[in-house]
Amino acid sequence: MMDIFKRIDAKKTGIFAAGVLFGTAGIKILSSKDAKKVYTHCTAAVLRAKECVMKTITSIQENAEDIYAEATQINEERAAGEKEFEDAADTE
Repeated sequence: MMDIFKRIDAKKTGIFAAGVLFGTAGIKILSSKDAKKVYTHCTAAVLRAKECVMKTITSIQENAEDIYAEATQINEERAAGEKEFEDAADTE
């Protein structure tokens, strides 16, 4: 029975040691100069994408404002035309 516990403890200890080793190696890799260079390039790409998206949003917003202004003008002209039609109908 004790033999089973020794095998389980050795296996758990080995897994723990491997985890510590990979964790330490991972931290060193993630904090290296090459990794920082990759992070910098990725951040620059995200900023470029943000700039492109913001230009597109501004363009869409300007077009929407133009459409709204034209639609308001059309409705005002239509209301004025209906008013004239009602006035002409009332005089007859």
